[in-house]
Amino acid sequence: MKRLANKRCVITGAARGIGAAIAEAFVAEGAEVTVTDRNDEAGRTTAARLESRYVSLDVSREEDWARLAEDVPAIDVLVNNAGMTGFENGPVSHDPEHATLADWRAVHAVNLDGTFLGCRYAIGAMRHSASAAIINIASRSGMVGIPTAAAYASSKAAIRNHTKTVALYCAEQGLPIRCNVISPAAIRTPMWEPMLGTGPDRLEREKAFVSDTPLRRFGEPGDIAALAVLLASDEATYMTGAELTVDGGLLAGSAATPEAAD
Repeated sequence: MKRLANKRCVITGAARGIGAAIAEAFVAEGAEVTVTDRNDEAGRTTAARLESRYVSLDVSREEDWARLAEDVPAIDVLVNNAGMTGFENGPVSHDPEHATLADWRAVHAVNLDGTFLGCRYAIGAMRHSASAAIINIASRSGMVGIPTAAAYASSKAAIRNHTKTVALYCAEQGLPIRCNVISPAAIRTPMWEPMLGTGPDRLEREKAFVSDTPLRRFGEPGDIAALAVLLASDEATYMTGAELTVDGGLLAGSAATPEAAD
């Protein structure tokens, strides 16, 4: 039997990148997947390719989650994958001195509020599941300081903590719901495109981003999808509140250090 046979799964931010890879892996393992995203065109394309259902969802909007709860009232797995860096529209100041409050809040609204609302929805939608799992996607950036991406780092650190809170709450309530978090480092997804650019120095920029990674390369979305399959399956029924890092060995023996001032 396939590892996720008959499991009803919702994946946020599943139009592309890590979310799409997780959706594809879940479908391959027999899951009934609902693809969600706020990019409706790309989301519908991914859902059609996977022969899955698509629901438009802006994770930062409570009313969107309420609508999803009506459309999909019972699930077994939720992957809170939707996220943003704050650099989607090009370079902008996200350091602690120059970041605007509006930009700070925009990142937290998607990354942190979206995860909070997703977990809240999932707890209600999973109460009658025999074995349920919430999988949050954080980041290596939530484990160290990132001087040029303060909001992103802060939001991902909070996701790690909230995962543990949700795991403990569900256990205390006697609910059949596990909650774990995956923290990727540099995974080759469209999210990186604004930072890598399209100029002649792109290859050098790629090398620079992974120069302190022991494996000296970007990870792939499938690396995260494989781990998500494990956490969603009944092979991981004694795992809750766990943090799993996928970083090419980055945190095994190195730490982020501030860049020297000009």
